[in-house]
Amino acid sequence: MADELGDQWWQEEPQQPVEEAAGLMEVDKPNDGVKKKKNGKQVKILKRKKTESGDNTAKSKKKKQPSECFLEKVVEEDTSVKKVKKRRKKKISDILAKSAPMRGVPGDLQKLLVQHFENKRSVIEMEELRLPEECFLPPSDSTHTLSSYLKEICPKWAKLCKNHVQKKSLLILIVCSSAHRVLELIKLLNAFKGDGKVLKLFAKHIKIKEQIKLLEKGVTHLGVGTPGRIKALIEQDGLILQPLKYLVLDWNWRDQKLRRMMDVPEVKKETIELLEGGITASCRAGSMKLGLF
Repeated sequence: MADELGDQWWQEEPQQPVEEAAGLMEVDKPNDGVKKKKNGKQVKILKRKKTESGDNTAKSKKKKQPSECFLEKVVEEDTSVKKVKKRRKKKISDILAKSAPMRGVPGDLQKLLVQHFENKRSVIEMEELRLPEECFLPPSDSTHTLSSYLKEICPKWAKLCKNHVQKKSLLILIVCSSAHRVLELIKLLNAFKGDGKVLKLFAKHIKIKEQIKLLEKGVTHLGVGTPGRIKALIEQDGLILQPLKYLVLDWNWRDQKLRRMMDVPEVKKETIELLEGGITASCRAGSMKLGLF
């Protein structure tokens, strides 16, 4: 047999199939991360299987990193937006802490009307809203009560009450921000009203038809109410403005949140509409006076 194979058969190089088999054995070794020969087809197939099973998972992990970074950025942007929304608004108490509250003067009302209508009215219409100084009553100071203030601006109250006989009308109208404040002011009028009849004019628990009947039934001298209900009574001909001598705004009083009546948007809007609906015209005509209490 040695003669058939040759004397030196063990020294010859192995044939190609033996190399392929050796390559297969080397690739199948566990924990072998060294690159193998690239000539054999089977070696390439085995390498592809390895990359598909092991390397692809690593690549997939690497691919997730950019998306994770993107999500982190989005979260950071969202938190920054939320921080902007949660910024604390300035309260009236913060503003008042820096400066002492000033009592209202006629110029404050003039400024309020100009700011409200300056972009909505023509120049001629704006002039009609301007009130001369003669239209205003002297402003109240901090020592005044409501009764003492009314006694100062209307010293002949008893005589006016005696001569007033027209129904559906008032001599003095006090405008304030809420029904609760109306009841408080009516109590403060005891030292002033004398024989005059006082009527509360607000919408809470009282129907407007009932108030119209009360105004038609007898003579009323003094009314205290909210601007929304007073405006509605005028529009429904339940209240006539011609005999009205004094209109007083409860300007300086502040509620639990330290807001004045003109600091409440709804009350401010209704008060301006009430003034525009005949009050300013009567003041310019000289038949009515405006006061800020």
